[in-house]
Amino acid sequence: MENILLAIHLLTALAIIGLVLLQQGKGAEAGASFGAGASQTFFGSSGSWNFFSKMTAVLATVFFLTSIGLAVVAKHHAGVDEDYLPTVEEERSREPRDGEIPAAPERSGGSEIPVPEGQ
Repeated sequence: MENILLAIHLLTALAIIGLVLLQQGKGAEAGASFGAGASQTFFGSSGSWNFFSKMTAVLATVFFLTSIGLAVVAKHHAGVDEDYLPTVEEERSREPRDGEIPAAPERSGGSEIPVPEGQ
């Protein structure tokens, strides 16, 4: 299931890239005098704009749905084995490792703020 979703996701992403590269920019009307106006006969009287924009919207929807599907599949595969989770008693009784700063011992009474000597 995960491989199928991943393949659809990849193919959709590549198709979106291709469609975006095929679309004309806002200044493309100036190219009509050089023969770019022939695209209206192939895609209909409205031109290629509606076709490409609708296909991009459909592929973007498929892309988002496969993204959500892959996230759900990854969530179901993720997990932590209980053997690796320490208990509260183990955490309190363990000695500090090399490089760790041990917790300061609790003092009885007095101020919590250290005062430098000589003041």
